[in-house]
Amino acid sequence: MRHFLMAAALLAGAGVAAAAGKQAAAKPETDAALANSVRHEIVMYGKYSIWDDVGIEVSNGTVHLTGVVTQPYKKAAIDRLARNVAGAAQVQDDIRVLPLSPNDDRLRLRIARAIYGDPTMTRYAVEPLKPIHILVENGHVTLTGMVASEFDKQIAGTRASTAGMSFGPIVNRLVVENPATKS
Repeated sequence: MRHFLMAAALLAGAGVAAAAGKQAAAKPETDAALANSVRHEIVMYGKYSIWDDVGIEVSNGTVHLTGVVTQPYKKAAIDRLARNVAGAAQVQDDIRVLPLSPNDDRLRLRIARAIYGDPTMTRYAVEPLKPIHILVENGHVTLTGMVASEFDKQIAGTRASTAGMSFGPIVNRLVVENPATKS
């Protein structure tokens, strides 16, 4: 019995040491690496969608989350995911939850269909992580994310504005990945 207890204690100690070694090895060495690790956890979260937009800034191991999500449980889950990333010394969560509104939900769907249903935007529609995010707050629409060209940015903005039901102009904050240089 004594040998059994000693063996169990050694195995438990080895397991704790292995887990500690794994955490130390997985800890990002730079703020940029930590930001990438947090970003990866967020985009892999199954409930994160084109209706949400979370920004990540890291300074000296402190993670600052900004942006908006459509549900309170998403805010809590994303905060938890960021806190569980190795190397995150502290997490400042400034994510806002958008108002829960059936009208905003309908508008989100109409705009998504208008943008991603356009034949010129097919390359974005087939991507597993959709690059264009549609944020709707009390009928006001903002597009965020990244597209390949200025033309794609204009098409997305035009399609969003023709979907109807929005209150005011569409704010197009899409970033062009390879902007044309003026010569």
